[in-house]
Amino acid sequence: MSSQKSPIVVLCVTTLAFLVCFVVWMMFGVLGIELRTELGLNSTQFGLLTATPVLTGALLRVPLGIWTDRFGGRVVMTLLLVLCAIPVFLIAYATAFWQFLAIGLCLGAVGASFAVGTPYVARFFPPEKRGFAMGFFGAGTVGAAVNLFVTPSLQTALGWRAVPKIYAIALLVTALIFWLGSATDPGAGKSSGPWYTQFRVLKDARIWKYCQYYSICFGGFTALSLWIPQYLKGEFGFSVVTAAALAAGFSLPGSVLRALGGTLSDRFGAHKVTWWGLWVAWVCLFLLSYPDTSFVVSTIDGPRSFHIHLGVPVFIGLLFILGVVFAFGMASTFKYVADDFPEQMGVVTGIVGLAGGLGGFLLPILFGVILDWLGVRSSCFMFLYGIVWVSLILLYQSSVRQVHIDGTASQ
Repeated sequence: MSSQKSPIVVLCVTTLAFLVCFVVWMMFGVLGIELRTELGLNSTQFGLLTATPVLTGALLRVPLGIWTDRFGGRVVMTLLLVLCAIPVFLIAYATAFWQFLAIGLCLGAVGASFAVGTPYVARFFPPEKRGFAMGFFGAGTVGAAVNLFVTPSLQTALGWRAVPKIYAIALLVTALIFWLGSATDPGAGKSSGPWYTQFRVLKDARIWKYCQYYSICFGGFTALSLWIPQYLKGEFGFSVVTAAALAAGFSLPGSVLRALGGTLSDRFGAHKVTWWGLWVAWVCLFLLSYPDTSFVVSTIDGPRSFHIHLGVPVFIGLLFILGVVFAFGMASTFKYVADDFPEQMGVVTGIVGLAGGLGGFLLPILFGVILDWLGVRSSCFMFLYGIVWVSLILLYQSSVRQVHIDGTASQ
């Protein structure tokens, strides 16, 4: 009976599960601001605290992708939601920095839900609709924006220790809703042979390109979603609640517009969406990188002082645009995957998702290290600018010289 459920219903409940998982996965980005003061953390330690759950979420994407191919997304997703409620609940009783890191490693498994849901929902739709389906599911990353609104509100009203208890209950309720609304995975059990034989797909050079794309788009999105609230608090002096709400100007479009990115990839091709999206990101990051600067210029009328500073409206506007192009890039990457590896979507999604998750893990730590070293708050954007610039060069060398921007092959 469950196998007869509408694909749209399956898509909606799976997206809901991913959304709740993403809220939990990102909550240290808000809770960490208060914990930083309570535990006396420096910028590097703060980056490590927020990034630790991302590491587990990245590393588990490959095995969970393989298990989804073998056992089906319905079973794997339900078990993941139930089991992750345990470490989330335990956060409320942590008191030392190492305890938060250890529990963060365990709860980070919720971030691997992406590698379960992506191949699961794709199998319910024909190839010409998979870009939309995976983009719609990927919009569950709106959990990053929900986290920025809900977590500080709960924290202010009930105290931070109540937040993980509420989120643990939310995971269990979501598991029940997902099980009742989902259907048997039509792709379950189709993979055969020993599990390690599925890694032969790594010999295909296309996978490494997709890992590169996703490490930029998803890695950058995840890292900035974690980093921006404390950036706004430090740079502009906002309260935690206000900083988190303004940070949604990046996280919200970076989440909800993934469905549009998938639709554009269906219509115009993943290549054009990825290429032009990276160029827009490059421009935005260049502008965001410029630090608050004062200087004096000698003119014919004597010295003149100048001050260059991005105001809040311009800053949030640039973040909004950056969130949009990251959303498009995340969707276009998995349009590539669905088109090129329809029978191995689980393992390939896991591998590409691992690359993106590792980007999301390493970047906040590097942001903290660079900030402690240089003392320039916008150094996080400088670093991302350099990464995107190098990536554009590599993308040109590997793809654009062989495929014109209009999608036709070079002679």
